[in-house]
Amino acid sequence: MTENYFLFGAGYSARAFARRIAGKAKIAGTTRSNENFDLLREAGIRPFLFDGTHVGDDLAAPLAETTHLVLSAAPGDEGDPVLSAARPLLMKAMPALQWVGYLSTVGVYGFHDGAWVDEESACRPTSKRSRQRVEAEKAWLDFGKERDVPVAILRLAGIYGPGRNGFINLERGTARRIVKPGQYFNRIHVEDIAGSLEFLADRRMGGIFNIGDDEPAPAPDVVAFAARLMGVAPPPEIPFEETEMTPMARSFYGDNKKVSNRKIKASGYRFAYPDYRTAFTRMWNEGNWR
Repeated sequence: MTENYFLFGAGYSARAFARRIAGKAKIAGTTRSNENFDLLREAGIRPFLFDGTHVGDDLAAPLAETTHLVLSAAPGDEGDPVLSAARPLLMKAMPALQWVGYLSTVGVYGFHDGAWVDEESACRPTSKRSRQRVEAEKAWLDFGKERDVPVAILRLAGIYGPGRNGFINLERGTARRIVKPGQYFNRIHVEDIAGSLEFLADRRMGGIFNIGDDEPAPAPDVVAFAARLMGVAPPPEIPFEETEMTPMARSFYGDNKKVSNRKIKASGYRFAYPDYRTAFTRMWNEGNWR
């Protein structure tokens, strides 16, 4: 049986996943603007429009054939946009559905004072968007129970990869080394998001999985390492208290935890980029960071 993937929200991570499985399955996906159709086609995705509120009639046929559903659309005040707009269709008009993958965020854990957390740890979201993610996770897990299909929740760390990384920021002159003692961030290379998605989808595995690398680290360390590889001087350190930033950027510093990836590794997945030094060194040596 041919596997048919449908990606609601074919952004940076979902397109990396599509490129990874290209040729192995049929792939369709959505974007909010037809100006992005070429981006989707380049990744091997048959493009459709979804504005976050209305599901067009043109989606009925591809959804009816879908065996694997991947969600990468952020929730809002009205809840998860896909469930809000298409729940009847998802419940009654997807007879081939075998697996659901929902891309969430480690932001749901909130503040743990720099301690290690895993999938069993309490969620203490500190921002509105993270609270909305917790509710969306629950909604999709409930959907899986109703449909009797496995749902995998992938809690993603900070995403980077080609075109989105510290080298780019240094080249543009926008990199900053903001110092907040005791603050850790988790990160994940986009290829390991794609790889873990493929791993879980192939095995029809459900449950909650943290998708982050082995080494949570202070953000200034990563900027300094990238600068050394580029052979440029790192930007000066700036105390957090003296830093101007947007409210959203500042909110990321309200969370503090180290997120364990032991569960996905115990399941059998092996990270291609197990830490930021491996990842940045490979991107620099391979010249694919842009």
